[in-house]
Amino acid sequence: MLKTTPKLPILLARKIYKTGQTRGADDDVIYQNRVARNSTVLIPYKFWSKSFDFPESEGGFENGFIVLIPPKDYFKQNDIDQKLKQKGLCLGINTLVFYYSRDEWNAYNPKKLRWKPATSRTAPLGGKYVARVPATTAIKGGGQIREGFTTTSCKGAGIRVFEYASSKTIAQCRLQLEALFWLCRDSELAAVENGMAKDDASTRESVVLKECADANLLDYDRLRKSRMINKHNNAICPLCLEELSGSGFFSRMKQAEGREVSDITVTQINLFHVEELRVGQYNHRPYNLAWGHHHCNVVTRDSGVANTIKWLIEIIKRNKREGFLEF
Repeated sequence: MLKTTPKLPILLARKIYKTGQTRGADDDVIYQNRVARNSTVLIPYKFWSKSFDFPESEGGFENGFIVLIPPKDYFKQNDIDQKLKQKGLCLGINTLVFYYSRDEWNAYNPKKLRWKPATSRTAPLGGKYVARVPATTAIKGGGQIREGFTTTSCKGAGIRVFEYASSKTIAQCRLQLEALFWLCRDSELAAVENGMAKDDASTRESVVLKECADANLLDYDRLRKSRMINKHNNAICPLCLEELSGSGFFSRMKQAEGREVSDITVTQINLFHVEELRVGQYNHRPYNLAWGHHHCNVVTRDSGVANTIKWLIEIIKRNKREGFLEF
């Protein structure tokens, strides 16, 4: 994009930028909190094999990966280190034993082995294990166990594998998502109402749509088939298919009377994955990321649009069968 291209309103620019970050995570889990989607990937051992599906045509993860093996899988197998080697894995290099239950911690306590917790996301990892064991009041000394990746500069071991996207993919997604904003029926008006000059809004829209088309990210037929735009080429919510208003990108969610909070930041329109994020696929990608209503997104959750519609159909059938719907 040209340096002279007018800037977006801050709220919208921030919203688009955040699509390249992972979901939130607190200190009780092993994941990093809201970092770039090209960060170090954490892969559960049960999903690992020599034929593991890396991102298509990219051959690997930009910032590497760490395989997490449960203590029982590690300690109960004979010649486990040799078996890991045959799978391209090595403890302390690209693999860690991950303690997440107190029974495992007590049964295979790494302290007795004089192991050190990992401290680095790149090889060598600085240790052989990481632990996130919940606290319990059932036993004496049952406090929470958090070891490995706990410092301010290195908090969290990595990101969920299904959240990964390369820096190139992140950039493509951001470009296409901005183009989808400009395809909202009143996008220019919304941009002007939120701080852009009319000529600036028109200029940026033209620049972005051209860049998107040049990058093969503005295939209208494909966008329609992906439930992102309608036959009028206007942006729509992937679930309910209602046309989106540009003002929804700036408007905070309405709150129930008596339950208002002053610091709500959720807007009416949010990032929407048409096909859900799941292990074995890399669905944070162009032509799968759309904008949709907050409530539609909450209903869809991690099920994806297709499965959610099937679920809604069954709900309607049951309501008709029980006499709650008359149509």
